[in-house]
Amino acid sequence: YMGSVVDLLNQRKGELQDMGLEEGSDMSIVKYMVPTRGMLGLRSSLLSATRGTAIIDSVFDSYRAKIAGAIQARDKGSLLAFADGPCTSFGIEGAQERGRMFIEPGEDVYKGRIVGIHQRPGDLEVNVCKTKALTNMRSANKGITIGIVAPVVMSLDSCVEYLAADEILEVTPSLFRMAKNPDMQNLNKKGQKK
Repeated sequence: YMGSVVDLLNQRKGELQDMGLEEGSDMSIVKYMVPTRGMLGLRSSLLSATRGTAIIDSVFDSYRAKIAGAIQARDKGSLLAFADGPCTSFGIEGAQERGRMFIEPGEDVYKGRIVGIHQRPGDLEVNVCKTKALTNMRSANKGITIGIVAPVVMSLDSCVEYLAADEILEVTPSLFRMAKNPDMQNLNKKGQKK
C-alpha cells in the first residue's frame, strides 16, 4: 500500500522526511511533514487506502507560513434536507437510494441540514420528511418494502473530517448536526454577494 499512502500524503501538501522498513518486521515506515489543514480527513482516507492496516501517529513540529494551493477535498457531495420537520421512514427509504444516511426516522431536521453522504460529487436536496400518501387505491408495488439501512454514526472527529469549506458543524451536549453555511449560500464562486 506504500504507493497509495505516498500519493495521498502528496495530495495533502506533505513533504517526505523519511521512508524505510521497520527493523525485525515487514512493515514500512513513512515520515511526512504535513500541514494541519492537510491532516483533517486524513485518517479515514488513509485507513481506506490501506484496508485498515495503517498506524497513524502525529506530532506538532512548528508554525510555518501557509503552503500555497488548495488541498484536495472530499470527492462526494452531501444530501441536504429539503424541508423542516420530523423524518419519516418513507422519506429516508427514498433518500437512501442516493447515498448513505446520518439520520433515523423521527429525528427533526431543518432545510439545509446535511442528512447523508451523496454517492456522486455535488450536493442534492432530498425530502426525508415525505409521508406516504394514504389513498384508497391499490398499488402493484404495495407489498414491496426495501427497509432502512442503519445510519452512519458520526463522532466529533468524523464530523470535522467530513466538513467542506461551505459547511458548518453545530455541537450540542447530545448530538452533532452538520449544515450548509447560510452566509456562504448567497456568494458566487468569486466570493462576492450575488
